[in-house]
Amino acid sequence: MKADHTKVNRLLKTARGQIDGILKMVEEDRYCLDVSSQIMAAQSILKKANRMVLRAHMDCCVRDAVSSGQPDDKLEELSALLDKLAE
Repeated sequence: MKADHTKVNRLLKTARGQIDGILKMVEEDRYCLDVSSQIMAAQSILKKANRMVLRAHMDCCVRDAVSSGQPDDKLEELSALLDKLAE
């Protein structure tokens, strides 16, 4: 993985902490909208981490494939991933 490991790790650990907090909120039977708000915050952090990983992939792996004249496999991988994101 070519993304900044420190930044991605920090984001993922933050999301993990938020999820632990959400689980505690559910166990404590906290107000639904408060729980939902925290879920959205965790999703936002995960999306940010994913964008970092994907950007690094495009900047390195895809760029290398294009430079070598063989971008098809990498472009197909990205297309399949975009299909999953749309689900």
